[in-house]
Amino acid sequence: MRILLIEDDCNLKMTLAFQLEKEGFTVDACGNGEDALYYMNSNTHDLILLDRMLPKTDGITLLKKFREGGSQTPVIILTALGELGDKVTGLDAGADDYLVKPFEFEELLARIRSINRRPRQWNKEPSLCIKDIVYSSADNHLSGTLGSCSLSKKEGMLLEVFLLNPNQVLPRDTLLSRVWGVDAEVEDGNLDNYIHFIRRRLNCVSRQVCIQTVRGVGYRLASKDSEN
Repeated sequence: MRILLIEDDCNLKMTLAFQLEKEGFTVDACGNGEDALYYMNSNTHDLILLDRMLPKTDGITLLKKFREGGSQTPVIILTALGELGDKVTGLDAGADDYLVKPFEFEELLARIRSINRRPRQWNKEPSLCIKDIVYSSADNHLSGTLGSCSLSKKEGMLLEVFLLNPNQVLPRDTLLSRVWGVDAEVEDGNLDNYIHFIRRRLNCVSRQVCIQTVRGVGYRLASKDSEN
């Protein structure tokens, strides 16, 4: 599971990142609203831990922009502002949970586990287009300038994540959590197998689109003319 930690207190940020990584999470951390918006828009995280009082852009403003863009990534606000009105403001802005500082790390873990148990509704489009291909999620059908083919359910789910994030480097753990689920026990090689399947499908239908390997990180859907 990949977590984005947005916290301007350097010591707290380092402590939380260390503790979360010890629990097996992958953590990206930043300390101001400008950097946070960049990370949030990358759409590569399974959960966001968001401080309210941030330099450059405050947490509530960030959260509202994030939700206005259609993202459903869960967000837990971490803040010293613990009055009832503060909590209502945060939840109404789109937070999934609200944790007041100081808090025990065990409680944060429990909140994360609680959110992971909730059913996730990813935005689905009836058809997604990029370059010379069109994918229909309704019937898992892929077509392009060279022909068309049907995809399995897992192939379609994986391809859809790429199509929703074109040219973005998607980490392996993000792809695994989006397609198989954050708590699924799945071998890492399964992802490589499905990437292989999708590459074969794309080669059959497209002259322009491919999936590139970003060594040590993950994969990216990109134009064939951008291959090295």
